[in-house]
Amino acid sequence: MTVSPLTQAQPSAPQPELVLVLGAGGARGLSHILVLEALDELGLKPGLIAGSSMGAIVGAAYAAGLSGRELREHVEVTFRDRARVIARLLDARVGKFADLWRGFGNPVLLDGERLLDLFWPEKVPDRFEELGIPFLSVATDYHLHEEVVLGNGPLTPAVAASLAIPGLVRPVTIGGRVLIDGGAVNPLPYDRLLAPGRIVLAIDTSAPAMVSDSRVPEPLEAIVGVSQILTRALVQRMVERHPPDILIRAGGESFGGLDFFKAQAILDAAAPVKEEVKRKLSQALEKRA
Repeated sequence: MTVSPLTQAQPSAPQPELVLVLGAGGARGLSHILVLEALDELGLKPGLIAGSSMGAIVGAAYAAGLSGRELREHVEVTFRDRARVIARLLDARVGKFADLWRGFGNPVLLDGERLLDLFWPEKVPDRFEELGIPFLSVATDYHLHEEVVLGNGPLTPAVAASLAIPGLVRPVTIGGRVLIDGGAVNPLPYDRLLAPGRIVLAIDTSAPAMVSDSRVPEPLEAIVGVSQILTRALVQRMVERHPPDILIRAGGESFGGLDFFKAQAILDAAAPVKEEVKRKLSQALEKRA
């Protein structure tokens, strides 16, 4: 029997590649974990992950094969013990308080690589090539004022560079370039990843403007706060100019970049994000079918 061309089974369109982009945001970036849980529950695995600053920390761990639930449990256990966290932070310091009285040095400056070794799950490998999902870490060249995308070689220094907020985390030198916080130039690095055949899911955890307040921030709070202001402004301009396929705003309204001891509250507040991710991804996939 001859089958008419009209009744022959048509080959299904290829599934679009999912690209996950996790943005900067300090402690607010813990809400990325809810997005990862949503992907796990949908049974979707990104073909590529890119992250900036806190997004790089979470993205690298997910690319290493940790599930969203495993990352949630790791965060909950880590920040439950405040004394232990403070001890780890002190251990990661570069400077000494004695330096302050000598007129040089920064007694609170942290070594980003040591910080990651202290707080990352053991499952995270040493090199990009050992990750289960291709991953890109975005940093900034301090001297050339340009974006640097790192995707091969040693993983820890690359992510440490991406989170190196000036005045808080020491810059990292890679390939002769002095690198700082990726959020300085591209806090939500989706723009160069947009392409036909892809669905780019970008998670913005930058802080929205808060209610006017006369309280003067503490010095460390101000350092991170300025970074948050710049991050939000940069993301807004990017989205207005050329938005990603899917944009999710996460991080809550009342959390700051240093609120790591509010980890449980941040995770709880981000709960609605899971359903938003599932709904928008389902809609995007239906359109591409």
